[in-house]
Amino acid sequence: MLQYLEAFVLLGAVIDPVGTLPVFIAVTRGRSEREQHRIARRAVLIAGGILLGFIAVGQPALALMNVPLAAFQISGGLILFLFALTMVFGEGKPQREIDAEPHAHDLAVFPLAVPSIASPGAMMAVVLLTDNARYSFVEQAVTTLILVLILLITLLLLLAAPRLHRLLGDSGASIVSRVMGLILASVATTHVLQGIQAYFRMSR
Repeated sequence: MLQYLEAFVLLGAVIDPVGTLPVFIAVTRGRSEREQHRIARRAVLIAGGILLGFIAVGQPALALMNVPLAAFQISGGLILFLFALTMVFGEGKPQREIDAEPHAHDLAVFPLAVPSIASPGAMMAVVLLTDNARYSFVEQAVTTLILVLILLITLLLLLAAPRLHRLLGDSGASIVSRVMGLILASVATTHVLQGIQAYFRMSR
């Protein structure tokens, strides 16, 4: 159960549904509610397809390139940690992605699906959490269901975005995103330590 709670927290942190709200509101400003809902559904579907694709082929692709999963876990943990630092200390996910919006041809794809929902951190996290050597098929299936659950939560938040943004404001969303960044930093550190342990066990 603790393992699944960790997966929920980690995926919730890297996907950051609350942090996506200001991005969504900014890039869909002036559009009808029906159009906003269409963009939200398409963005979540595209992001879900990308992340599920990484679950399906991420580890076989690493094996094909002869990259040990322990090495990927260490590098993934370091990147997740750097990603967490940008959430805590950086200018923040919302503003960075809002600034990119004028160049986007399809808002559902960019910046919403990628990199707001299916971020590089999320892509690495789903591979680490479905490691064939560490987790059984049932455990991987449960983790996949947790991913789908978080994507559904993201969709519900986006559909309710105008009301939620009025409640939280930009400052509230920023605070929640930074708290998630702190949690993500501790989880990323754990992944680095576990990867180092696994690597040295393989070397014996």
